[in-house]
Amino acid sequence: MFSKLWNDIQKGKIAPVYLLAGLESYFIEETIHRMKAKLEEKGEIETTTIDLDEKPVDMVIDESDTIPFFSNKKLIIAKNASFLKATDKTKEKINHDLKRFAKWLEFPSDTSVTVFIAPYEKLDERKKVTKQLKEHAVYLLAETPKEHDLAVWVQNEVSSLGKTIDDEAISKLIEMVGLDMVHLQSEIEKICLYLGEDKKITVSVVEKLVAKTLEQDAFKMLNAYMQHDVSGALSIYHDLIRQKQEPIMLVALLASQIRLMSNVYYLLSKGYHPQQIAKQLKVNPYRVKRIVEDRRKVSDQSLLKALYGLSEVDLQLKSMGGRRERFLELFLMKPL
Repeated sequence: MFSKLWNDIQKGKIAPVYLLAGLESYFIEETIHRMKAKLEEKGEIETTTIDLDEKPVDMVIDESDTIPFFSNKKLIIAKNASFLKATDKTKEKINHDLKRFAKWLEFPSDTSVTVFIAPYEKLDERKKVTKQLKEHAVYLLAETPKEHDLAVWVQNEVSSLGKTIDDEAISKLIEMVGLDMVHLQSEIEKICLYLGEDKKITVSVVEKLVAKTLEQDAFKMLNAYMQHDVSGALSIYHDLIRQKQEPIMLVALLASQIRLMSNVYYLLSKGYHPQQIAKQLKVNPYRVKRIVEDRRKVSDQSLLKALYGLSEVDLQLKSMGGRRERFLELFLMKPL
């Protein structure tokens, strides 16, 4: 776990070579930040970044083996270590000397700290170089925490800034921001700064300060429509029209949301857990959670009826003139 790695860094136990893989950039960026801070406690450090999509790994080796002139240590960030994943034949191949790299891994320089970053979902475990690097480096996989762990992380981040947040506000924050921890951290800092002397982050504060996406507004509008809240659906729609959103794009978003709901309910009927559904459909788990919670309010027949109605609106928008915003408005006014 990254918590153990961060504790080791704080104690000054810094290895010569690291491999940080995975898609969650927060853990990778935070690790490098902590590493820099700890190394700087002993004086200035030289930091070099090398993109392995553009330069061969030989350059990393040469840089690591060159004694630093103005500091005790070097920090070398070797990003995009694509030679660790399955070969992508569509990209121009860089000629990495992997035999030299393997020998270097056995006896890395003690005057540098080299961090290889592989921002990919999975590495090619069949490759010899992958096995060698994992054997000789400190290896960690940066994954987005599970739902409960992510909520705990949000709670801890808020507490570290001297504020409190309840479970409902945490759910709303993750639902609106998504699972990107760097983005979540930025929004938490912004909210805490806004609160000033106030201590508690509430749902209303989250809704007020976190910028809504078009997809979220479309989801909210569809929910209001499916629950027969015509005034609520129209209010959101009119706001979007005032923001110069195109009705034809809104129709496409609503249809996409309905297809997502239909897919969630289908997988739910097959015994899938909401977390499994989110992974299968590659969507925010909190969106799936909201859809599952509303399951009893929406029938399969009403979903099909709404989808058919939207297809008619789409045809009208593409074939008829006049006030284009009226077609979708009339759809939202018709009961299911």
